[in-house]
Amino acid sequence: MSKYLPISCVNHERLEFAVLKKQWLDMEVLSDSKAERCRLLPVDVYAQSGVEWLEAQTESGERIKLRLDQIRF
Repeated sequence: MSKYLPISCVNHERLEFAVLKKQWLDMEVLSDSKAERCRLLPVDVYAQSGVEWLEAQTESGERIKLRLDQIRF
């Protein structure tokens, strides 16, 4: 896994607001050499071992965890 690169405060606040308001967001999730557009419901934003994470729900109801530096708005 590559070194974590913190996201901007603006995007971090956007995620926290979406968690509080239970607001769905359209995002681009980066993995390896590709990017995939998806609609996610942010459930929690937290830090663990020096990395910030997003726990989210997909439209199909699946819970996923993503590093914040792998998300684009």
